Amino acid sequence: MSPVRVFVPADAAALSVGAQAVARAIEAEAIARGAEIELVRNGTRGMLWLEPLVEVHTENGRFAYGPVAPRDVASLFDAGFLTGGGHRLAHGVVEAMDWMRRQSRVTFARVGEIDPLSLDDYRAHGGLKGLARALDASGAEIVEAVRASGLRGRGGAGFPTGVKWKTVLDAVVAQKYVVCNADEGDSGTFADRMLIEGDPFLLIEGMAIAGLAVGATKGYVYIRSEYPHAFRMMEEAILRARRAGVLGASVMGSGRAFDMEARLGAGAYICGEETSLLESLEGKRGVVRAKPPLPALQGLFGKPTIVNNLLSLAAVPSILADGPEAYAEFGVGRSRGTLPFQLAGNVKRGGLVELAFGATLRDLIEGFGGGTRSGRPIRAVQVGGPLGAYLPESQLDTPLDYEALASIGAMLGHGGVVVFDDSVDMAKQARFAFEFCAKESCGKCTPCRIGAVRGVETVDRIVAGVERDKNLAVLADLNQLMTDGSLCAMGGLTPMPVASALRHFPEDFRRAPVAQAAE
Repeated sequence: MSPVRVFVPADAAALSVGAQAVARAIEAEAIARGAEIELVRNGTRGMLWLEPLVEVHTENGRFAYGPVAPRDVASLFDAGFLTGGGHRLAHGVVEAMDWMRRQSRVTFARVGEIDPLSLDDYRAHGGLKGLARALDASGAEIVEAVRASGLRGRGGAGFPTGVKWKTVLDAVVAQKYVVCNADEGDSGTFADRMLIEGDPFLLIEGMAIAGLAVGATKGYVYIRSEYPHAFRMMEEAILRARRAGVLGASVMGSGRAFDMEARLGAGAYICGEETSLLESLEGKRGVVRAKPPLPALQGLFGKPTIVNNLLSLAAVPSILADGPEAYAEFGVGRSRGTLPFQLAGNVKRGGLVELAFGATLRDLIEGFGGGTRSGRPIRAVQVGGPLGAYLPESQLDTPLDYEALASIGAMLGHGGVVVFDDSVDMAKQARFAFEFCAKESCGKCTPCRIGAVRGVETVDRIVAGVERDKNLAVLADLNQLMTDGSLCAMGGLTPMPVASALRHFPEDFRRAPVAQAAE
């Protein structure tokens, strides 16, 4: 009789709430009871409010129990959880759970399902099919497949991926590079980390396909310094892929070369901007480069370089494996495919939800998230990271696609959604945007470096009731200056949350100033 497979996530989110202790308790209890188990450390399914989520492989599917604490382990064994027995922490078959059933998991199809460091497991669940098909195609054919899929940059800009790849393909030079931007710094985002910790070979496959497409033989994945678990996972996965011949001088025995390395980020938000990231990879201070030239023509070490977000590259294997038409069937308008939305903030059920473009914010926050954790009404939702717009409750029926959000002065960004209830002070949130920019600016351009500091001072004067109308006019001018004059999106987008807070929540900027207590 084969050992029962028990899955306990080794994802950083699960580890932060005690998954390691739960895994040890399960192993100890199994030994004490003479039960044969195979403990698999998988990635998280994204139901973060249920972590640590323990799953057991049974003849009826994978049964889920959570959130499990070490003190619960004995009672789980007593209830027969190794065969899917009933328990107060039981949630039934994972795939039948509403959170999972209603999603369109394409990029995250294997995350939580497999052993992240098992190439055999990866292959058994459809891995490397895209790379095998890419090896039978020309670079131009691969690029055309990506273009036909409608894939756009998942880092925030939404630029057509196929167009970027075509530019690098057409460059006639001996050396080209593929760079993966996994410097995931936006507040409320964690999809990059989740994928690296749950399915790292998917990124490796996507980067190898990108290299074959444009004639690049070397790749780098730049992982933010705050992700030590993900970095170690990526390094180990690259090593195993190289040993198995998936990377190296002859990819899968094809005679075509592609290899890659993982590099740890510099701990700066600005290094998420593609040219600042390239500077950091070259061993320099992370400072934004002026464009042109574009990285597609003069990127890493001055050579033509694909710079894509992790989620963009991770979408590529399924496009090659299943065909661009299958991927393009998801979504609406010019927003094709799926996006892993990350739900955070004041929300009852936070986590990762992969949906086709076109779902609404309301369905995401109320249908999946269950509303606010505090139970108070939703007042604002920030979409797209710390530089994204704040949207009021009246705009929650907006479809989640690039054009729909742009039409209301917002952006999709990396798919982060942060929820606030009616206790939030939106003037403070506007101030935070300027404060964040002042701290994280690379300092190269004046509108960003100085404008953010002046923004903090101006908001403080408005809140204090000092010549409010005049300072509101100054703030509007400052927003326009930063938008039009900044060298990159760091300064150019900082006014977006400020302007949206002013537009939708003007009353927060006109409250009577709080009297200072006498010393």
